[in-house]
Amino acid sequence: MNRRDAAIALDIPLEMAKRHGIPPRMSEAELAALQADPPAWLVQSRANREGKRPVWVHLTCAVCGFAEAARPKKWWPEFDFVHCEHHTAGDLPPVPEGRVRCEYEQIGTRLVGVVDEAVRAD
Repeated sequence: MNRRDAAIALDIPLEMAKRHGIPPRMSEAELAALQADPPAWLVQSRANREGKRPVWVHLTCAVCGFAEAARPKKWWPEFDFVHCEHHTAGDLPPVPEGRVRCEYEQIGTRLVGVVDEAVRAD
């Protein structure tokens, strides 16, 4: 596996993986050993993150199943679902009654995040 895949599996930023000597390529056995007996820096990183946003999120298109891992951004709301940018509105799940659809572009490499918000009765 490559360093990015190892960082995803360890739930650490890629920059941290580089800084702490995770090699460009490692075997599944090496990763398992690192997870079984984590070094102090990895233990501390995990402790500092408890209860906070994850370092990586796994995104899956609700239409075709394309999946990727991405670093969540602070501005991302909690999405109801994501879809590939090339899908049309007719491909997507219907908007629930009493809700309005909000879309957020540039989620991951080619996804659109969707939040179906309740319509406010002003």
